[in-house]
Amino acid sequence: MTSKPLAWVTGANGLVGNYLLQTAPRFASQWRVRGLTRQQLDLLDFIAVRREFNRDKPQLLIHCAALTRTQECQEKPALAHQLNVEMTARLAELAKDISFAFFSTDLVFDGYKGNYVETDPVNPVSVYARNKVEGERIVLGNPRHTVVRTSLNAGKSLSGDHAFNEQMRLAFEAERTLTLFTDEFRQPIPAVITARAVWELVGQRATGLFHVAGGERLSRWDIGQLLAARWPQLHPKIESASLKTYQGAPRSPDTSLNCAKTQRLLSFPLPKFSEWLAAHPNDEL
Repeated sequence: MTSKPLAWVTGANGLVGNYLLQTAPRFASQWRVRGLTRQQLDLLDFIAVRREFNRDKPQLLIHCAALTRTQECQEKPALAHQLNVEMTARLAELAKDISFAFFSTDLVFDGYKGNYVETDPVNPVSVYARNKVEGERIVLGNPRHTVVRTSLNAGKSLSGDHAFNEQMRLAFEAERTLTLFTDEFRQPIPAVITARAVWELVGQRATGLFHVAGGERLSRWDIGQLLAARWPQLHPKIESASLKTYQGAPRSPDTSLNCAKTQRLLSFPLPKFSEWLAAHPNDEL
């Protein structure tokens, strides 16, 4: 009996990485999946990574590991470049002859247009977004490889604070008032849906650039109201604000993604976040 090909998933303790592992038996049964955590393998120790890669001989590498907190990237640009760009370049080179999928972000756009398609020019306004643009260029230099741009991912992380919904809930539990913009738009998506979409894309050997986000453009304020209504027992406190009066690091007002290219390849519709929440009232969010 021929054994199944092996897939590596980096960042397996992160939000999307963990959902890729959880959903693999259902949506990627053709693969044996190995999740890599920092404790198991330091991706910055490239000698060890190469040795492990040559031993395992994976046929697919899904690269989720990254420094994703935008403020930390702003404060530590050298570390952010090392983790988000250099590490990606090394892994992409190692995986040059196999399938490789890299996670990017809607924040590669400046947000002055919205409804971005894959061919729209990027214009990142933060260190994190600039890192991701560099990573995309490296990965897309290989026609075997794939870039997935996604938006805010919701779910339950192992650490309890990776997902945006977890960060909101922690604020509500601490009785903090959240100030949320009415004119900053994203397309939130459950991480379990992102994972399913990625497994379908790699299963079809789809290469190139794809947008994977929720089917609904929502403001930060809209998102806050949806989640506050889910946890009335916490007595959530939110107040509205506008980017017009905001003073601080640059923010992208509307990075909504047009996902039509991806949708044509999927066996299911990318859901509206509000409808998904209504249909899953007991899911831990």
